Amino acid sequence: MPPQPQIMVDLQMEQVMPNPDLKSIARLISQDPGLSGALLKIVNSPFFGLTNRIASIQQAVNLLGCNTVINLINAQSIKGEMSDETIVTLNRFWDTAQDVAMTCLTLAKRIGYQSADEAYALGLFHNCGIPLMLKRFPDYMTVLEEAYASAGPERRVVDTENRLLNTNHAVVGYFTARSWRLPEHLCEAIANHHNASSIFSDDSGRDAQLKNLLAILKMAEHICASHLVLGNQAEDYEWMSIRGQVLDYVGLSEYDFENLKESIRELGAS
Repeated sequence: MPPQPQIMVDLQMEQVMPNPDLKSIARLISQDPGLSGALLKIVNSPFFGLTNRIASIQQAVNLLGCNTVINLINAQSIKGEMSDETIVTLNRFWDTAQDVAMTCLTLAKRIGYQSADEAYALGLFHNCGIPLMLKRFPDYMTVLEEAYASAGPERRVVDTENRLLNTNHAVVGYFTARSWRLPEHLCEAIANHHNASSIFSDDSGRDAQLKNLLAILKMAEHICASHLVLGNQAEDYEWMSIRGQVLDYVGLSEYDFENLKESIRELGAS
């Protein structure tokens, strides 16, 4: 997955400093899904022998150390040039990835979810299949816009993609996340992030972790207007069809959520 050009410039500037700051490097990497995924893939590999897979970029940077991280950044930077047109299109993806990740982090803290780092990682990676779909299908963004336009109680976003392309960004994202060796429950959340209605209809209680992550993600996507930035739709049809289930699950009234949404949007604007 191509790294965001401006992030690469900022990282190159940081690494030529006399004493590169690992905290600044981690902060920059954590804004880019491709770089973050490449970093976590290395740290979660059998070579490191970690007992549990991690999703925290800061942890990963600390474990790898400055030289290894800089080498990784340089390797990513020579993966190939992108056309201006591709960069403009991918800006829609990069912008939502960063915004949704930060909003997931804020929501996790507000509703008391313990693994805020994982909520951030899900926000950053949930759409990691989109750049790969765009690479394979040049008219993919048109398909995605149609998918968002026709989303509702009877049709998921991924149903339109499946019909027109025989695959979808959630499936591609799942396999990408697995190749990065992300924790399995995060991979499952990526695979199911447009399957929320079915997940929240299951009252067995077995998917509590998945439901917690998806509830945070779906609220964050709505707050960040992914339907507008990615789907080019004025209305969030997917959210309208699952809003009741999600808010019931996290115990928020419509009024509480609207206040929460406004306060988070104000934070983002400031």
